[in-house]
Amino acid sequence: MPKLKTHKGASKRFKKTGTGKVVRNHAFGRHILTSKPHKRKKKLHQSVVADPANQPALKRMLPY
Repeated sequence: MPKLKTHKGASKRFKKTGTGKVVRNHAFGRHILTSKPHKRKKKLHQSVVADPANQPALKRMLPY
């Protein structure tokens, strides 16, 4: 069996939780923030569990 390689692009964008779920960060929180409400900007900084439809593919990309 060959070694499994981590998808480096995915490893920079996603993290695995202790239970094995994949967590992602929100987009649109870098610049042009003056027109966005404070409440929205605060929510953009929180990480969230990735969609269940994408979990199997993300788990293949992040085997470890």
